[in-house]
Amino acid sequence: MLKILIPTIMLIPTTWFTPKKWLWSFILTHSIIIASTTMMWLIWSSEVAWSNLNGLMATDPLSTPLLMLTCWLLPLMTLASQNHMTNEPENRQRLYITLLISLQMFLIMAFSATELILFYIMFEATLVPTLLIITRWGNQNERLNAGTYFLFYTLAGSLPLLIALLMLQNKVGSMSMLMLQYSNPMNLASMSDKLWWFGCLVAFLVKMPLYGMHLWLPKAHVEAPIAGSMILAAVLLKLGGYGMMRLMIILEPLSKQLSYPFMILALWGIIMTGLICLRQNDLKSLIAYSSVSHMGLVTTGILIQTPWGFTGALILMIAHGLTSSALFCLANTNYERTHSRTMVLARGLQIVLPLMTMWWFITSLANMALPPSPNLMGELMIITSLFNWSKWTLIMTGLGVLITATYSLYLFLMTQRGSLTKHLVKLDPSHSREHLLMTLHLIPLIFLIMKPELLWGWLF
Repeated sequence: MLKILIPTIMLIPTTWFTPKKWLWSFILTHSIIIASTTMMWLIWSSEVAWSNLNGLMATDPLSTPLLMLTCWLLPLMTLASQNHMTNEPENRQRLYITLLISLQMFLIMAFSATELILFYIMFEATLVPTLLIITRWGNQNERLNAGTYFLFYTLAGSLPLLIALLMLQNKVGSMSMLMLQYSNPMNLASMSDKLWWFGCLVAFLVKMPLYGMHLWLPKAHVEAPIAGSMILAAVLLKLGGYGMMRLMIILEPLSKQLSYPFMILALWGIIMTGLICLRQNDLKSLIAYSSVSHMGLVTTGILIQTPWGFTGALILMIAHGLTSSALFCLANTNYERTHSRTMVLARGLQIVLPLMTMWWFITSLANMALPPSPNLMGELMIITSLFNWSKWTLIMTGLGVLITATYSLYLFLMTQRGSLTKHLVKLDPSHSREHLLMTLHLIPLIFLIMKPELLWGWLF
């Protein structure tokens, strides 16, 4: 673990002591080396699930894909931010990169923590850099409002989790993830136990976010700079799913009854947010609401607690992380040229930027889960396990899939097809940096099509 964590920490002094002309290229090169080194986590040296163990950290087949996604995203964020940060003063550029590195550092420690309290501390620590990125480098005046929503929604959900974890320590005597799965099952029957169950999960449901607790997400996405949107969609939402998977093993007796309302809310959210996407005219807002829809499916996959549900949730989390991050990058390339997020004002870009249209087409198809993408594999596994649980869920998930396909096509047609609008007189050509960025997003997706067992977790 330290082979990855220490080089990540050492990127911070590198950022501050590198000459300005080498700053972005140095950080990009070093972060790509770190991301490539994470491949060693795919070699399982032990017969049990956990490996790379030290005092507080370890990896297993559940955390490894998420850790690799986190490390893979730093060079991509550096590439995506390079253009719009060039006009900033030097110190602010260095501070921006430092915040991105610190986010990666906290996320590595969160996903590899074996102690629940360390996971909770790192879960909360990711708030600070994200909040600073949104409120300082956001595009419009509403960024402070978006930062406030983001902070208070997440904090209000996280405080019950802290109390629940302290009660767990008091009752069981340990908060080690290695030990909790072997501890005696708790006799959870009273009303206070039901409140404790809710306290354990509410922080993760807000982070996912579950429909009804999602109002902070579109605001944060729309106001955040490109790197903020990428890390938020690709990794920070996955903290919620990862935390739920880890805690489900100790909540077992109560989950069968208490998870029903949340599952219904998540299924209803898939349809509602899909319909909201169909009437969006803001490009980033549409992609943000589509994230809520996909995460609703992940929530149901985790709450149903079947091997297929868990596996499908993990596959969909990774596939959605890469796809939505790629969509935000494409939205940013549009914004840098047209200076508007309104889709109607930037139609017909296929005529001017045909190669960029190819990237839009591939990512839109991946977003609607076209075969043989990993998105389809994840969605099929979750939908199959839901149908096995209750046949009525097929109506809601089927409608959700149909609406997802509709708004993905709507997104592509509105931004790329049609005649070019009259006010777009001068447009920059697409740069090799942008094509490299999209290639680096889609290469992992293609590799996962060829070797999907890397994402199956510890369930097969």
